[in-house]
Amino acid sequence: MTEHAPVMAAALAVVGSINLDLTVTTERLPTPGETLGGGVLRRQPGGKGANQAVAGARLGGRVRMVGAVGNDGDGEALVAAMAAAGVDISGILRVAEPTGTALINVDWAGENQIVVCPGANGVLDLEGVEFDAEEAVLCQLEVDLEVVLEAARKTDGYFALNAAPAMPLPAELLERCDLIMVNETEYALIPELATARLVAVTYGKDGAAIFAEGTKVAEVPGLSVPVANTIGAGDAFCAALVLALRSGLNYTQALTTANAVGAAAVGDAASQPFLEPLATYQPQG
Repeated sequence: MTEHAPVMAAALAVVGSINLDLTVTTERLPTPGETLGGGVLRRQPGGKGANQAVAGARLGGRVRMVGAVGNDGDGEALVAAMAAAGVDISGILRVAEPTGTALINVDWAGENQIVVCPGANGVLDLEGVEFDAEEAVLCQLEVDLEVVLEAARKTDGYFALNAAPAMPLPAELLERCDLIMVNETEYALIPELATARLVAVTYGKDGAAIFAEGTKVAEVPGLSVPVANTIGAGDAFCAALVLALRSGLNYTQALTTANAVGAAAVGDAASQPFLEPLATYQPQG
């Protein structure tokens, strides 16, 4: 596959999930069969796709969202939140199924447990959807794998995949990806990533690295920051890395920038944290 030249316009189409996050914060995570009291409940926008689209827009990208919500109040609220963040919402379908919901338990250290009810995300299709050649397309795996494959087939330009949640990836998809992004657990669960074209791996407090066909080509250390919530950090990292690479930064510069964005995100309790423009996080000099 040919190399794609950097695009200064930083256009991004995100294909993925849109969820209502029901987040309960407790002192610690419960053990199996245990009931904990004293939880604090928050309802907030979420879903990996929506989180990445909002992060991209807040970082200054020109972002549109392709996804699905139900014909219900939750769906309307989630779409309105994306629009308020600057995301183009014209590609969001309204369907009969209820809006997707994530049930999240977070402890005081920021660790979490998540159960996702896909709802409308499970019936997303790309009929009539087209991608411009200058757009980077970013997918995750919270929608049907066939939808992700279709997005890859429809993409003439740069195609990036956040391979989460972890699952076996078809050879066709692996070969089409210009960039794959995972955390260290997902990297271990998807052995075929060991020789993929370009893979970014996050290691939490230990930083991140980029591998080109199994060879490490960039590495950055972790940043010590107060942790409020880790849920949106990986999504912010993914959006930032795609935009940074597409703006012409080299691997180390882009990884340093995305790592700083992820660190900023963990300090915000929201799944869609407030972020400064991308240039704010870029290395100086």
